[in-house]
Amino acid sequence: MSKKIFVNLPVADLGKSIEFFSQLGFSFNPQFTDETATCMVVSDDIFVMLLTREKFKGFIPGSISDAKSSTEVLVCLSADSKEEVDRLVDKALDVGGTGFREPEDHGFMYGRSFQDPDGHIWEIVWMDQAALSQSE
Repeated sequence: MSKKIFVNLPVADLGKSIEFFSQLGFSFNPQFTDETATCMVVSDDIFVMLLTREKFKGFIPGSISDAKSSTEVLVCLSADSKEEVDRLVDKALDVGGTGFREPEDHGFMYGRSFQDPDGHIWEIVWMDQAALSQSE
C-alpha cells in the first residue's frame, strides 16, 4: 500500500520560510499555496505544509508549542551521500538556519542537524545500504 506523508509545521513568517527552504533547493506546489500556507515538496510521497501560526491553530485542540524552547517533532530526511548531507546542512546554516550539535559519523551512517528559522529541527542522514544489508 503506497502512502504519502504531509508534515504540518507552524511558521511565524511564511514568506521567510519559503525563501529559506527555496534556497535549500525545495520546490512548492502552487495548488496548495496561498497567503496562509504552502506545500513544500520533499519527494513524490513526502510533503511539508508550512502554515501560518493562525492557520495551524485551526487544526489543533491546544496551543502551539514554541519550537525554539521545546521540541515536539524532529524531521529526519535521508540523503544519497555524506556529501549531500554536508551540502544541505551547510547551505541551511548559510541562509539562516542554526546548528546545535556536532555531526555524527558511525561509518555506515552519517548525520547532521539544523534548526530552521522557526526552531524546527531537521536531521539529514546518509546510510550505507550495503553495510546495513550485510549486518542482517
